[in-house]
Amino acid sequence: MTSAVTTDMVTVEEVTRTFGSGRTASQALRGVSFTVPAGQLVALRGRSGSGKTTLLNIVGGLDRPDGGRVRVADRDVTAMSEHQRMELRRNSVAFIFQSFGLIPILSAAENVGVPLRIAGMAPREREERVRLMLDIVGLGEHARQRPGELSGGQQQRVAIARALAARPQLLLADEPTGQLDSETAKQIMRLLRTVVQSENVTALVATHDPNLISIADDVLELEDGKINTD
Repeated sequence: MTSAVTTDMVTVEEVTRTFGSGRTASQALRGVSFTVPAGQLVALRGRSGSGKTTLLNIVGGLDRPDGGRVRVADRDVTAMSEHQRMELRRNSVAFIFQSFGLIPILSAAENVGVPLRIAGMAPREREERVRLMLDIVGLGEHARQRPGELSGGQQQRVAIARALAARPQLLLADEPTGQLDSETAKQIMRLLRTVVQSENVTALVATHDPNLISIADDVLELEDGKINTD
């Protein structure tokens, strides 16, 4: 007898998260439930303070919910130990932040290669993968430049290449175009759409950007800690 194969990369069930206690308690998530089908780019929108970052952190195993359950690639993240969640982030989940998060003293190629070094990939294979990822994001000629020598859009491209280098199943992006001008933001959005398809990745992207929302396969709206089903 064969087991059923899930078609959902992410399943979130009645997740709650509260910060603080007593009168100062802030309920960031109030019973959030949704699914993200494998291979899709899903936009998560909502005003500042609606809980988007908290939700991404819980899905990616950076934070634990107070209640509810999260499954990623059919694995129960909420039941994992800290070590297991670290392994999940190393092998299956990648993050992109609006602050880029690049290491200033490393070149673009060295930044992209960081997760591959951690994974123990052989040097020759690592160099080939880094070269491919930089070519995919259009920065092959900038491999030796450091972050300070690159524009904001170029730095975000490096961050995307680094996030995808280790072939994650799930990409979590928190306002990836938040620090970019409108034209550069559009380029990054088109790039995200392309790499999700070419690298066979599922993406959950928190964003205010209507252009990014317009190219998503689906849109989830988070309002006052809940998914707005209207």
